[in-house]
Amino acid sequence: MRFVFNEKKAAQAAAYLLKLNRGKMKYLKLMKLLYLADRHCLIKSGLPITGDAFVAMKHGPVLSRTYDLLKSGGKHWMNLVCRPEVYWVDLVKSEPETDELCNIEIESLQTVFRQYGHLREWDLVNLTHSLPEYSDPADATPPSKVIPIDPEDILRAEEVPPQRIRDIAEQAQEFQVIHDLVLKAGVI
Repeated sequence: MRFVFNEKKAAQAAAYLLKLNRGKMKYLKLMKLLYLADRHCLIKSGLPITGDAFVAMKHGPVLSRTYDLLKSGGKHWMNLVCRPEVYWVDLVKSEPETDELCNIEIESLQTVFRQYGHLREWDLVNLTHSLPEYSDPADATPPSKVIPIDPEDILRAEEVPPQRIRDIAEQAQEFQVIHDLVLKAGVI
């Protein structure tokens, strides 16, 4: 199951979490909260916030392209979130845009922040290591630095009914086909 990644949503979601945390956060904590929010939204609505690929790394699961954006920036990212400095990231402006985020996505960000925002980054690492979909890539055969996490594994672990999982997978595939056609046509 694959979703269409939206960099602008990823940047706005990160900025929104930073705003909830008074504009500053350790980047590892931000990555964990973004993963948990995408996971929460996927379970609740059938779609993650960012559309990013879920991957397992040494310090737990993360959103693949969002992790890259956090480290190196991107078209929309740098307008909202500063590059990490000594493990910290800051908001660029105190009131970031949220026009790409729908109500259920904002609710997912708020819920995750309420549940986990008080935790330190290493507590979040331990928490995400305990999620049923996480496997340490070092334990893979052969050992790896990154292994993909199938969104279906998340949904199954959270006891989403099989028919609902099939519907989500079909919808994700339809969105991907439409996105690819639009991209091929040069509209975006």
